[in-house]
Amino acid sequence: MRSSNNIHTNSLGIQFVRIESGTFRMGIGKTPLPSELTDNTSQQQSWKPDQRPYLRNGDFDEHPSHTVKITQPFQISSYQVTNIQYEQFDPTHRELRDKLGFSQEDDEAVVFISWYDAVNFCQWLSKKEGVTYRLPTEAEWEYACRAGTTTYYHTGDSLPEEFYKNANESWYPSVGRGGGPEEEVVPLTVGQTPPNSWGVSDMHGNVEEWCYDWYGPYEEVDQVDPVGRENGLFRVTRGGSHSTPIYYLRSSNRLGTLPEDKSWLIGFRLVMGELPQSDPLPSTTSELWAQEVSQTQFDWSEKPTGDQPCFTDPKPFIHVPDPDQVPTFGKHNHQPSITWCPNGDLLAIWFSTYSERGREMTVMASRLRCGHDEWDRPSEFFNAPDRNLTGAALYNDGQGQLHHFNGLAAAGTWGPLALVMRTSTDNGYTWSVPRLIGPEHQNRHQVISGTSRTQEGYLIQPCDAVPGGSGGTAIHISRDGGQTWNDPGVGKPKPEFANGQTGAWIAGIHAGVVQLRDGRLLAFGRGDTIDDRMPMSVSKDMGETWIYSPSPFLPIGGGQRLVLLRLREGPLFLASFTGDRKDQPPMEVTDTTGQKRSVTGLFAAVSLDEGQTWSNIRLISHDGPDRQLETTNGTPFTMGISTAEPGGYLAGCQCPDGLIHLISSKQHYTFNLAWLTTPPPAVED
Repeated sequence: MRSSNNIHTNSLGIQFVRIESGTFRMGIGKTPLPSELTDNTSQQQSWKPDQRPYLRNGDFDEHPSHTVKITQPFQISSYQVTNIQYEQFDPTHRELRDKLGFSQEDDEAVVFISWYDAVNFCQWLSKKEGVTYRLPTEAEWEYACRAGTTTYYHTGDSLPEEFYKNANESWYPSVGRGGGPEEEVVPLTVGQTPPNSWGVSDMHGNVEEWCYDWYGPYEEVDQVDPVGRENGLFRVTRGGSHSTPIYYLRSSNRLGTLPEDKSWLIGFRLVMGELPQSDPLPSTTSELWAQEVSQTQFDWSEKPTGDQPCFTDPKPFIHVPDPDQVPTFGKHNHQPSITWCPNGDLLAIWFSTYSERGREMTVMASRLRCGHDEWDRPSEFFNAPDRNLTGAALYNDGQGQLHHFNGLAAAGTWGPLALVMRTSTDNGYTWSVPRLIGPEHQNRHQVISGTSRTQEGYLIQPCDAVPGGSGGTAIHISRDGGQTWNDPGVGKPKPEFANGQTGAWIAGIHAGVVQLRDGRLLAFGRGDTIDDRMPMSVSKDMGETWIYSPSPFLPIGGGQRLVLLRLREGPLFLASFTGDRKDQPPMEVTDTTGQKRSVTGLFAAVSLDEGQTWSNIRLISHDGPDRQLETTNGTPFTMGISTAEPGGYLAGCQCPDGLIHLISSKQHYTFNLAWLTTPPPAVED
């Protein structure tokens, strides 16, 4: 070890600079950000700055700005920990050098490091040298980054171009989107940009850095030596990284992910010195979906409608909240899922975002409480800060346990997703610690609502196999109740989706999957059209191979997603769309007089013979006079005898009492099998 003035170098060659105590404002006030940040947050983004209040004023989680006092000097490493330094603790990490092309050299920042890996390194080095090493607290990190500045970066309100490293929302390494390694891979050599005035380098970009803290909301109170929340779901990362728009490299910007997550974007730096002895802030439990949740078992044996046809007028399950109170992103609410709870409640989730390609995204939830007519106001359900979270699913396994599946991106696009699962045994009031059941950030992890359970007790979770509009659906299977999962199609050649052909995964994205009585799997998907029909895929070997053929149904496209369920009474149920797109002609239904007539929009089909025929087809509509409703983005549509909702991302479930609950991107429909099998009325002259 050696020291000179305020610089200290330890036995691994890690250089530390002394940071004196002081006070600063943490977070950002509600003042407009410069246009070069908000106008160019990401390439090819379609929204405007005036539609993004938190991009104009900093992210929701940077408010409220508050005073923080750092009472004790500390020493922070001048640079991020490098490969050669980390590998003295873990020589096996050398095998991860050059993974996806990143961080090959000794002096590049170490990546593919979890929060636990970083903490274990600190503990090893502390024991080796007899000095305490640790991760910086989030407050220490921002204090050291700002170096006395109050601007967006320590360089001022703009960031010089030498800090830019592939500064956009990258799709890499997702196959089928974005550029290849020659465009996306950049060197992660430390210390290549000027340090701030306190001698700390790489605080804006290169790689994100793990901090000590659990992620949680700020409070508008002065704090002394804060250490974050007492617990949480995500650990904070700071600084932003390569392959990230410069907006997310600001001094105040907060990021985070699951502590076991690893990617090519995240590394760490060290602090030498004891952790502050401050008490952490308590955890917050203000989410509406988790308030006053009944734990009384509902009596599902009573059939509310008996054998009589039942259709309930649709009602919105999404109520857009005040964005100043709840971190939502306008009217783009997408990819919902719904399930029933043992206490009689319904629980729905969806993601809220300005753009599906972006980091301003959160998964929201709402509860329809047993005996109530209106859904609760929504609140946040799952949000890894500044990570794309495309795709979520809820599922009740019928044995007292709810499952939540979600995609977790490395960055701001939905291609390189990891796959996350957690469970609840108390009606969705509390949830287990999220677990990475698909830890690699890659294709085949974009969760699709429609989890199911086979006759053998296997859990099946469908996920889009590609990030584009066609290319198929993968399935993930657990044969041990969710403990371990496998994807039978991973690593196999991409299929050619043609009539009679065999391939390794389902034709069409956003697929619905059910098991037939004979054990085969049946699936319908969007895109990959066969003979001008929605593709149908059948597997005789639990997803190892699929045989493709055209279904009886017209294909669907953008803004539309189907539902496929096995009903408790035995028949198969399909909900899809027809006739409201240029490439979708109307569908004919047979009315009560035996006459055929054309209809358009959202329809239901029932099969009594395991998908061989679909003898009962009708619009999902009230069968009455025209009514004006709207989709999630405010687009009006007419619901009547011959027209229904034109599009939406459907999700559905059937409760033990026989009622089927179908949600689009905004509306909630309720009906039963008796209604589905009752012919629609004739149109009066």
